[in-house]
Amino acid sequence: MSELITADLVDLDLAAETKEAAARSLAERMVNQGRVTDLDGFLADVAAREAQMPTGLDGGIGIPHCRSAHVTEATLAFGRSARGIDFGAPDGPADLIFLIAAPAGADDAHLTILSALARRLMDEDFTTALRTATDATAAASLISGDTEPAATEPGAPEPEAATAEAGGEAGPDVPVSAAEPDAPASDRVFRIVAVTSCPTGIAHTYMAAEALEKAGRHAGVEVVVEPQGSAGFSRLDPAVIAAADGVIFAHDVPVREKDRFAGKPTVDVGVKAGINRPAELIAEVRGKAHRGEITAPAAGRGGGSPGTPVDNAGEPGEGYGTKLRKWLMSGVSYMVPFVAAGGLLIALGFAIGGYTINKAPSVAEHFVWTDHTSWAALLFQIGGLAFSFLVPVLAGYIAYGMADRPGLVPGFVGGSIALTINAGFLGGLAAGLIAGGTVMAIQRVSVPAPLRGIMPVVVIPLVSSAVVGFLMFLVVGKPIASLQKALTDWLSGLSGANAIILGVILGLMMCFDLGGPLNKVAYAFAVGGLANPNEGSLKVMAAVMAAGMVPPLAMALATTVRGKLFTRAERENGKAAWVLGASFITEGAIPFAAADPLRVIPSAMAGGAVTGGLSMLFECTLRAPHGGIFVIPLIGDPFLYLLAIAVGTAVSTGLVVLLKGARKTGRPDQGEGATGPDDAVGTATAGATGATGGAGPDAKVPAVL
Repeated sequence: MSELITADLVDLDLAAETKEAAARSLAERMVNQGRVTDLDGFLADVAAREAQMPTGLDGGIGIPHCRSAHVTEATLAFGRSARGIDFGAPDGPADLIFLIAAPAGADDAHLTILSALARRLMDEDFTTALRTATDATAAASLISGDTEPAATEPGAPEPEAATAEAGGEAGPDVPVSAAEPDAPASDRVFRIVAVTSCPTGIAHTYMAAEALEKAGRHAGVEVVVEPQGSAGFSRLDPAVIAAADGVIFAHDVPVREKDRFAGKPTVDVGVKAGINRPAELIAEVRGKAHRGEITAPAAGRGGGSPGTPVDNAGEPGEGYGTKLRKWLMSGVSYMVPFVAAGGLLIALGFAIGGYTINKAPSVAEHFVWTDHTSWAALLFQIGGLAFSFLVPVLAGYIAYGMADRPGLVPGFVGGSIALTINAGFLGGLAAGLIAGGTVMAIQRVSVPAPLRGIMPVVVIPLVSSAVVGFLMFLVVGKPIASLQKALTDWLSGLSGANAIILGVILGLMMCFDLGGPLNKVAYAFAVGGLANPNEGSLKVMAAVMAAGMVPPLAMALATTVRGKLFTRAERENGKAAWVLGASFITEGAIPFAAADPLRVIPSAMAGGAVTGGLSMLFECTLRAPHGGIFVIPLIGDPFLYLLAIAVGTAVSTGLVVLLKGARKTGRPDQGEGATGPDDAVGTATAGATGATGGAGPDAKVPAVL
């Protein structure tokens, strides 16, 4: 580890007062050592990771960390604060701050070393030695492992426990058994297998593993952990899992190959719970085992407890409404890439070949290489096929969000039926919920052990698809199809005041939470209309995109015309907001809203409402679900459309300048280099860029999701 940290990367008198200032101070040391190429870009990546989950830990430790394209080699920087800095830990500020930087393509060796540090942070001797270190060289030597901390007075010997890790970073799987697997339960210690994981897979993953193993030793329990980290993971030996009496999932990303742990008493929490209260989790899973509570599905019944792992992680008190929103957003998140690809291809087809291109013959039968209309037809037909997956994917991944992989088959079947009976977008929503609920009900049925092997490949797909098909064809499908037709007819007939009011409402929703649930609902409503496009649905899509462009454009303009009202970091973010807003990435306004929500959000909503209403008034239309100014040629009445965006941007800019100016009156201007409350997310440009560039169900795609 000595190559990761040197004395020049240690600050034993860290003067920063906020976590942003602390990260900047330590990152500047990395820049000076040539290990970070772009300070602000790197800090944006750190802020984006911090936004996912606070990195403060009990015991006075802060571990801001990220993987970034601006890092040339894996690096650690350490700072010690006399006053303490708030990193969101339950027990208060942190005095030991480790900034962990890994390259975007970090190899396994680097990640192994970083994970080793994460485990050492759970060692009290290690942290005590760092708090008493008198010079930077000694601190760097301690962190690198060249010097071992002095051991504290040993207490009672810890119980023997065959605790092994299977993280792939620290070696091969170690057998767990201290007694024969078939020994009577009363003759052997209690056994637990656990999985830990976090979004970055560098720090929390391994700290949770270490905490669980340590708590197990103190409790006389065998705990074997499979850390599923950035460098991959090695699967626990099936015999180890079979011999376990209980399972702990401490994770903030889905557990990989969860089926392996099916049929055992299970505790499912967030990764920070594994770090902060491991003894409680061990006691909880032991209690479930003694009471015979099998909360994970029996082996072969699908490998997923009700709700996906991320849905349940760390939030045992979630209400049904919250879970329902997450299930629906799971479907929307997977659906949007199909919408974006299909919609843009269709729009390009129209742009090249005109609006009669939808009547062109199949390019498989007729294609002329030198004819531009053939190329237009090719784009249109590819886009149409991609768009045809919209409703099945929506339904399939709503069911997946509810019941994990077993929900996919009935979900896709139900979504395809929704298309067949013309139930459209609403039918897809219903089919997904029905499919997920059906699979969840089947998973709760106790089946004999000999039948468990055929449950996931035969019984669950067969029974759930039959039930969903019956309900969609004969019970709920026709009423939903009628409702979908009524909605389509209503959109087709929108005009005058009704259209303007709808535009205002959609504009308010788009700008209220800048990528949150209301924003997603508005966008999903617009995208759903593109599945069966008509004049009304195309107007809705135009209004939604126009309103979504306003917040970042307004913040960019405000930082340009009245820069003194903003911190230096916010002015830098304003430059990026021009591009983000023009590209229809509403999240570009998040850093501004997070720093000053009471002034920024109302201003954004006012401008979005004006733009949405004007777009509907001008009867602008849009066939593409995304693209910002880059799809202006595909917009009906493009000049009036740009006028609507400009007016809304001016309204938002004027309001935010007015409100911020009133706030500044009577107190000193922070001006250049401010590090006060307004700088809290000053470096969080990645709140926009990182949020829209992710992958997977929860990643924010290049729209306003």
